Amino acid sequence: MTGVDPSLAEVVRTRRSIRAYASEPVDRAIIEELMQLVRLAPSARNRQEWGFVVADDPSVVDRIAREGRTSPFVSGCPVVVAAVATDPEYVMRCGADASDVDLSIALDHLQLLAWSAGLGSCWLGSFDERAVAEVIGVPGGCRIVGLMTLGYPAEQPEGRPRKAMERFCCFNTWSL
Repeated sequence: MTGVDPSLAEVVRTRRSIRAYASEPVDRAIIEELMQLVRLAPSARNRQEWGFVVADDPSVVDRIAREGRTSPFVSGCPVVVAAVATDPEYVMRCGADASDVDLSIALDHLQLLAWSAGLGSCWLGSFDERAVAEVIGVPGGCRIVGLMTLGYPAEQPEGRPRKAMERFCCFNTWSL
């Protein structure tokens, strides 16, 4: 492979979804550094119609897990980040919801940055949005697009199988 920074390529190759975390808390300064970089993620028309609630208080994390009916492993996570769309009605000209796209990009940045900092993460889409919004005080008119756990990994999952490039990528015209 040429042209790709080898250290960045290694982060992408080795990142895994982590569902077991060490009990060690994550220093707030590390989270702030991550979020300073996440804010640089692109967004439709540079609107940046987003907000992030970082729950690092164990009682808040437990309430998110319990009341939000998330996966059981969430209650033991050091950090849960909620990605919030502040203008969930904006639709791009192609028909895609801008908030879903923008926050997916931002959460992907967060996952890769976290892994490069020695933190594991897991993207969550299975939760009761209203209940989580109530726990963390997200106002009506906003929408929680996703949750992401963060913490020091207590597991090292193997990589999952991936399709060969020829099965998902074609050039110039659709030929799959």
